[in-house]
Amino acid sequence: MLSAASVFGDFSGTDYSPLINGLQGTPLQAWANALTLQLPDNLSVSRYGDLPGWQQALAQLPALDIESVELAGRFITVKPATELLAAEKSALKEVLMKLHPWRKGPFELAGVTIDTEWRSDLKWDRLINHIEPLSGRTVLDVGCGSGYHCWRMAGAGAALAIGIEPSPLFVMQYWALQRYIQNLRVWVVPQRMEQVPANLRAFDTVFSMGILYHRRAPFEHLQALRDSLKPGGQLVLETLVIDESEGDCLVPEGRYAKMGNVWFIPSVRSLETWLRKLRFRDVTTVDVTLTSSEEQRGTEWMRFESLSDFLDPNNPTKTIEGYPAPRRAVLTATAP
Repeated sequence: MLSAASVFGDFSGTDYSPLINGLQGTPLQAWANALTLQLPDNLSVSRYGDLPGWQQALAQLPALDIESVELAGRFITVKPATELLAAEKSALKEVLMKLHPWRKGPFELAGVTIDTEWRSDLKWDRLINHIEPLSGRTVLDVGCGSGYHCWRMAGAGAALAIGIEPSPLFVMQYWALQRYIQNLRVWVVPQRMEQVPANLRAFDTVFSMGILYHRRAPFEHLQALRDSLKPGGQLVLETLVIDESEGDCLVPEGRYAKMGNVWFIPSVRSLETWLRKLRFRDVTTVDVTLTSSEEQRGTEWMRFESLSDFLDPNNPTKTIEGYPAPRRAVLTATAP
């Protein structure tokens, strides 16, 4: 087993050199070189005042002898060689809680259950049987959070799963988990999609889940996803949609489900048209599901408002603002 010290160095920091060095001479070399230039600003203490506290939490994580890691189940599970004592579990949990809130998961780390806001396994279950097999593929996950789905991708056989995530807190959560998982096929990097070099045409599969409705220019986002794919590569798109009976596209005048950065929520038919407009082929809607409180809810690990607070208490089919309640679709498409 690789040790954290030998692969990653000092865990009070974040060392991306194994990834950057490993991509030299590959179709992703331009992306790796761009990341090298962007890292100082994207993980800047002057830009993110809470970053030193999160880095300190990483440094406080205890050393554990890991027996096994499971990436293919509902929980991303790390099993220690020796079961932790109650006081040891409590100490580990206290450190991990310093990285609150935990949005995407769940995780089982040495007997500590990280019950995240989102049951991200439910989304995974809705799509995994409808996409091209991930075995041996190079995969990009846009807006990946702490990397839950990236590890599920590795568990499904992906050769390399790279998540990009602009929030440094979620990047630090990834590094806390990677402290014990130690999987060089999975990376979460502090980056926005706009910072990824144009026309890479390098990934076999690209996931964009829960991102499109936050974009003021949705066609630009879809085009950037397309241009990061190899010809014939697959896009897996998950986003908010409205029912066909409610129109072609909802543009909230103010907030939507208390979110201020929701710009466009199309119908499924409109979204399919958008993808074909951008020359995607084989556009297929594989799932449409109303978001439930089983999938998104407040927990000990995410103590802020969640789905139940975003809905009209007298009519849960509507948001607090009177719009249709969150409904999410999964579509697949093939890059030209």
